Amino acid sequence: MNDEFNDHFMEKPEPRKEPVHKETPQEREEREIEESIISRRHDTMRWSILGVIVLLALGIATWTWMHYYKPYSQSVEKGWVMTVSSEGSLFKTIECKMLTQDYVLDTVKVKWTKDTVLVDGCNFEATISNDSLAREAVKWKASGKRVAVYYDEYSGRLPWRGNSTRIVTDIQLDTLAN
Repeated sequence: MNDEFNDHFMEKPEPRKEPVHKETPQEREEREIEESIISRRHDTMRWSILGVIVLLALGIATWTWMHYYKPYSQSVEKGWVMTVSSEGSLFKTIECKMLTQDYVLDTVKVKWTKDTVLVDGCNFEATISNDSLAREAVKWKASGKRVAVYYDEYSGRLPWRGNSTRIVTDIQLDTLAN
């Protein structure tokens, strides 16, 4: 017997090479259209998310500005300055307490004793915005004359702006009363 024959079970077969598929122009066009649709979807999603983030940031900025930086009321209060003090540990602010004319005229809040009238506390508190206004307030407190305090009122209170939502912008002597 002849042992020189090819044993097909012992040999490793050569890997077959797949024929390379040549893309036709129509297949290429379909592939490019599909790729562009996928990238457009991703771009649309990206722009949508960016738009939502920008709208949220604008909304938060607008709310913050309206609540803390835009006064919703500009008013005047007439009365007598009772105290002017510097308060705060981290943010030093000048606080003013005032006894208003309406408060004094309201007889419900006035206690009558033998010969004197005692008024309970102060009903108007505000933060003085600068040192020159604080000096004015101290001057009017010492004189005991009635003053007109002009102030801006805000919706919210910021720690560096004082303990009150009212910020004094001007203090003048009330010429009608004195």
